[in-house]
Amino acid sequence: MTTNTTHITTARLDFAKSAPKVFRALIGFDAAAREGLDPALVELIQIRASHLNHCAYCLHMHTSDARKAGESEDRLHMVAVWREARHFFTEREQAALALTEAVTLVADAGVPDEVYARAAAHFDEQELAHVLALILTINTWNRVALSTGKVAGTDERRR
Repeated sequence: MTTNTTHITTARLDFAKSAPKVFRALIGFDAAAREGLDPALVELIQIRASHLNHCAYCLHMHTSDARKAGESEDRLHMVAVWREARHFFTEREQAALALTEAVTLVADAGVPDEVYARAAAHFDEQELAHVLALILTINTWNRVALSTGKVAGTDERRR
């Protein structure tokens, strides 16, 4: 695993101000993706993708949101190692986490048939489409935050 040791020392653009229509479209995509999904599952997916993408800004935001929604510290600590701590997560959550990893790391091995089949066994087609859309949105948000130098702990939604 590669560790990002780059430190941002110069100000970067404010994506929301510089591309407001794009930013609003992403917010709309994110909101539509969440529809009908369990909020706890939404946060687990976002946390796992943020781990994989090394996005401290989003990881801080989504672990904070999960705590506020009542998620346990035990489960939050186990998301990164869910395969070794399966008893903390339902079969459905495990299927979503596996799919999150495959889609997030798609360049490594694609999305294996067995990962997709496992997710399809736990979600109906509409739910599965929403899970996939959510994975796509968090990966986009991670890339926006990393590219623009967002700093963990400075959740701008609270402005």
